Amino acid sequence: MNNSQQLQIRQKTIQNLFANPVRLLAPMEGLTDPLMRQILTQIASDLGRPYDWSVSEFIRVTQHVLPAHVFYKYVPELRHDAKTACGTPIHIQLLGSEAQLMADNAAYACALGAPAIDINFGCPAKTVNSHRGGSVLLDEPETMYQIISAVRQAVPADIPVSAKIRLGYTDTSLMDDIRGAIKDSGADWLTVHARTKTQGYKPPAYWDKIQSFNALDIPVIANGEIWNAEHAQNCMTQSGTEHLMLGRGAVTRPDLIAQVDREHSQTLNNETTLLWQDLIAHQIKFLQGTAKSDIVLVGRYKQWLAMLTKGYSEAKILWDSIKREKNKAAIISALQMSAQ
Repeated sequence: MNNSQQLQIRQKTIQNLFANPVRLLAPMEGLTDPLMRQILTQIASDLGRPYDWSVSEFIRVTQHVLPAHVFYKYVPELRHDAKTACGTPIHIQLLGSEAQLMADNAAYACALGAPAIDINFGCPAKTVNSHRGGSVLLDEPETMYQIISAVRQAVPADIPVSAKIRLGYTDTSLMDDIRGAIKDSGADWLTVHARTKTQGYKPPAYWDKIQSFNALDIPVIANGEIWNAEHAQNCMTQSGTEHLMLGRGAVTRPDLIAQVDREHSQTLNNETTLLWQDLIAHQIKFLQGTAKSDIVLVGRYKQWLAMLTKGYSEAKILWDSIKREKNKAAIISALQMSAQ
């Protein structure tokens, strides 16, 4: 297959991907790991509105082409056609500042089966930014251009390349330059978190500022501060795009995607609400998942449960009873009791 044929395939792929409003599960470091992706994508699928795809936690690129086991660690779905058990595709996100090194790692990820490459210019973490990664590069639009262009040239022509950004680093003064870098780089679509790095995750999100990116001749996906269906609708209206990436709201209410697209639910009874009793089995499955140790698994579960307290009153009751508990079996028992 020659380059022209691969390009035609990619264009057709993108056309198909965005034929309808897309709903994505966001990459969130330390939160949407493979186990959480498995749980959340399964719930969405069961509710009749599966995620169109999910993006992995970022894989940090620093000094060399990473070995296969690192890619498999962050994205074990690569061993299964780059899909979760319920069939949700996983796109691979890379983070780094050296264009050629990013390109070489992207090419290797594709050789391992990555269906698409996403580039992180949005992570606000101080440790990442201090090592010249993530959102700090929003102050260097030319570097952004070089990285995206290099990755685009390095991966097969039929593989899409996208980018995820914020509105700026300390402020929005470079938005025009950032938009120009994206336009000239060959990115196939763009996801915009509607806050600067300085604004972090503090409400509100400035969805209206995403509007200017719609001038790009590529699909634009809006992200940030979407906690319920009303927020989703307001975001789409203010941003001018119908495509959404769901983050912390989807962890807090795992049925958020079905609530957002309630009228499009494919379930026979059109049930889009996940009751606490229905969520218990998924929480137990999480606690029975794979981790370095039960201590790590319990810690990760408590992180999720603390977030669930914002969406379920039952979660607050459970949290108060197990927040100091370290025994996994005892927590599972308490979960089972909470269903009664």
